[in-house]
Amino acid sequence: MTMDETIQRINELYHKSQSVGLTEDEKIEQRELRQKYIDSIKGNLRGQLENMSIQRPDGTIEKVKKVK
Repeated sequence: MTMDETIQRINELYHKSQSVGLTEDEKIEQRELRQKYIDSIKGNLRGQLENMSIQRPDGTIEKVKKVK
């Protein structure tokens, strides 16, 4: 399932929950799809940050470091 399809399905489940409610299986599916979406966003952001560099006022450039 592509991310667009995942988002579309999340939206479908949301609208159904607002109108008629969800079955237990649909609630589980909704929770899993939302977590998959959140994990994807976090992974994309992490990838962008890992490839980012900062130029200091003295002209030196350093890679962004992971804070523990």
